[in-house]
Amino acid sequence: MSQFSKSLILLALLVLASCTAAPVTQTPFSPVPTVTPIAQAVQPCNSIAVAPTPAADAPSLIPPVSAADHTRGAENAAVTIIVYGDLQDTTSALFAGVMQRLLTEYPNDVRFVSRIFPLVGRNDKALLAAQAVEAAHLQGKFWEMYDLLYARQASWANLSPQDFVQWSAAQASALGMDVERYQAEVESEAVVQLVQNNFETARQFGPFAVPLILINGEIYLGPQDYGSLKDIVELILLGRRQFTECPPLVVEKTKQYIATLHTEKGDVTLQLFADKAPFTVNSFVFLARNGWYDNITFHRVIPELYVQSGDPSGTGKGLPGYYVMTEILPDLKFDAPGKVAMVNSGPDTSGSQFFITLAPAPDFDGRYTIFGEVLSGMEVLRSLTPRNAQPGVETPPGDKLLSVEIEEK
Repeated sequence: MSQFSKSLILLALLVLASCTAAPVTQTPFSPVPTVTPIAQAVQPCNSIAVAPTPAADAPSLIPPVSAADHTRGAENAAVTIIVYGDLQDTTSALFAGVMQRLLTEYPNDVRFVSRIFPLVGRNDKALLAAQAVEAAHLQGKFWEMYDLLYARQASWANLSPQDFVQWSAAQASALGMDVERYQAEVESEAVVQLVQNNFETARQFGPFAVPLILINGEIYLGPQDYGSLKDIVELILLGRRQFTECPPLVVEKTKQYIATLHTEKGDVTLQLFADKAPFTVNSFVFLARNGWYDNITFHRVIPELYVQSGDPSGTGKGLPGYYVMTEILPDLKFDAPGKVAMVNSGPDTSGSQFFITLAPAPDFDGRYTIFGEVLSGMEVLRSLTPRNAQPGVETPPGDKLLSVEIEEK
């Protein structure tokens, strides 16, 4: 199995785990690393050896997108989602709604490819519905008929095959099609053979349930809700911004570094501890100066405990492309509000996500790198909208971190 496959499957498992009835954790969260640092020995920074998500042109056993496919979205989109679905299948209809939402939100970043796979023997009008959209395609109305059949599935699913033929002709008329032409072509040898050929091609992959979903060529087996798919899209898009190397060491221990978080609710000023956590501060400064923190969300805000940000994907699983070592000093403790620390998923896996405490948190001592403290703006942090983004769960948007400004003295 490829690293890409493992990454998507692990992501699916993370999403599935979030759907159980486990209590909500109050610990700053970063995902279990899905990749291994290049070097095993502890170093100040390790770049990540492989991309966390597949590219749109990743190799696949499934036939690649061709001119014969029915597609929506930008041709050069970063995310291509191929769906084998049955127009009479209720689950396929639900996922069609998810795809409409994704295309609306990501018109330039998501491409949708529909491949009809009629469940012959289970759904009595599956073949006729597939023929209906292909006949509509001959008049430039594939997607109009496709959307209509899924949206009004309850209206025709229980019709007899004969009644469906008449019903679909009426819909063709409503869509502005030449009805006589539609009626002639929907049962023509060419359309029937096309649907049969598509069915036989898909059946070569073995038995599968619909909808069968492929994300950039990889079969996706995780939850099919909008929140889960949105998370995956965001993580793939994050790959465009990730760094392939660790940042150069430019921070000097003898200098002072002040960071100003410009948020929707006001400014928060931080004193960074370059003398105590130089590698963490160096990474934070590097990311801030390179726009990593621009226009992102506070994806986790736990009242009276902490606020968390630093992930442009907004999923709570994003990484900058490298890990920074954990820098723990015994004299730095979470003994007061306003401590600024880097999130990790274990020793030496700090990335870009950081949290700021709203109260003393002694349970965090010795686990996270404290690399700064709040000089002003605690009232801004306490005013942030409570939010707890979980993998695969659709959560309303949080307050924005607009940018991070670094002052060097």
